[in-house]
Amino acid sequence: MAFMSPLAGGVSRRSFLRGSVAASAALALAGCGQSAQSGSSDASSSSGSSSLSSSSDLAKISFVLDYTPNTNHTGIYVAQAKGYFADEGLDVEIVQPPEDGADALIGAGGAQMGVSYQDVMANSFSSDQPMPYTAVAAIIQHNTSGIMSRAADGITRPKLMEDHTYATWDQPVEQATIKDVVEADGGDYSKISLVPYNVDDEVSGLKANMFDTVWVYEGWAVQNAKVQNYDVNYFSFISIDDVFDYYTPVIAANDDFAKENPDQVKAFLRAVKKGYEFCVENPSDAADILCDAVPELDSDLVHASQDYLKDQYIADASAWGVIDGSRWAKFYQWLNDQGLVQNQLDVNKGYDLSYLEA
Repeated sequence: MAFMSPLAGGVSRRSFLRGSVAASAALALAGCGQSAQSGSSDASSSSGSSSLSSSSDLAKISFVLDYTPNTNHTGIYVAQAKGYFADEGLDVEIVQPPEDGADALIGAGGAQMGVSYQDVMANSFSSDQPMPYTAVAAIIQHNTSGIMSRAADGITRPKLMEDHTYATWDQPVEQATIKDVVEADGGDYSKISLVPYNVDDEVSGLKANMFDTVWVYEGWAVQNAKVQNYDVNYFSFISIDDVFDYYTPVIAANDDFAKENPDQVKAFLRAVKKGYEFCVENPSDAADILCDAVPELDSDLVHASQDYLKDQYIADASAWGVIDGSRWAKFYQWLNDQGLVQNQLDVNKGYDLSYLEA
C-alpha cells in the first residue's frame, strides 16, 4: 500500500500502482490526455440524443484519475461515451493525475472529483493538515488485491512465502500487511527476503526471477498472467484477514465543491452509477468503449479484466457505490492499533453516502 512513514509528507499512489497497470497497457501521457479529455463531444455523438444540451449549458466538472486509464475507470468512460453525463447536465473532463497524485489535486480543488483509496485517504486524514476531501462512492465493493507467485514455486498461502523473495515498495503499511497475513497463517515474517519493487509488469518480473512473490490486483495482473498463458498462484488478503477488506478504489469529492454544489455531485454519481451498471451487464461492450477511448490499451487484457470486474463493481452490496461503515471503520481501527498513522483516525469519518442516491 502507498503509505509513507507517519513523519513523512503526502504520498503519490502512482508509485504504488506501477504494478497494477502492466507494461502492455502503459500509456504515453500526451496520448492519454488526448483520449481522456472532456466528454461533451463524445457524449453527444455516442448517445445520438437531440435533447442533450450544448456544452455551454452544461456544468463543468474536472475528474482526475489515479493513474493511466484502466478497467477500474470503465464506468466513467461509459458514462462519457453514452451521454449519461450530458443527460445529467454535466460536461466532465477526465484528466491525468499530477506527479504528486490525484489526492493533492482534489484536495486543492484543482479537480472537483477524482479517484482515491481508503488507505491513501487515511494518510491525509491522520496528518496535521488533512486535505479537505471525502469519499462519496466505492468503485469496487471489495479489496481485490493479494499475492501472486510462480505456480511452479507452490506458494499457495502466506506461510509459504518463507524462504522466498517479496517485491516491496518499502512502505510501512504494506509491510505491516504482509507481516500480519504471514503470521496469521503461522509463518515467520523474518524468513521473507525483501527486494525492491522496480518493474512495470509483474508477470515479466516473475518470469525473470526478479522476485518470487508480489502484491497485485487480481483484476489486472492475474488476468495479465492468464492472457500471457503464464501459470501463477494467487491468494487474496481478505481470504486471510477481513480487516483488509477496505475500499480501493473510491470516488472522492472536494469538500468545498460538494457543499456548494451537492446537486452536481449527485448528478455525477447518478451518471457514473449507470455507467458501472452497464459494465456489469455488458462487460464486452464496456471493454470496447474503454479501448475506443484509450486505444493504446491491450484489448485482450482489457476484455479479460472487464469480465472479471463485472462481478466486483457491485458484488454483494445492495447497489453500486455503497460503502459499509463497519468495514471502513475496521480498517482504520487497524491502522490506529498498529501505530501506522501520524495521528489517531476517527474511524467513522472520511466518507459520505448522502450524495449517492438509491
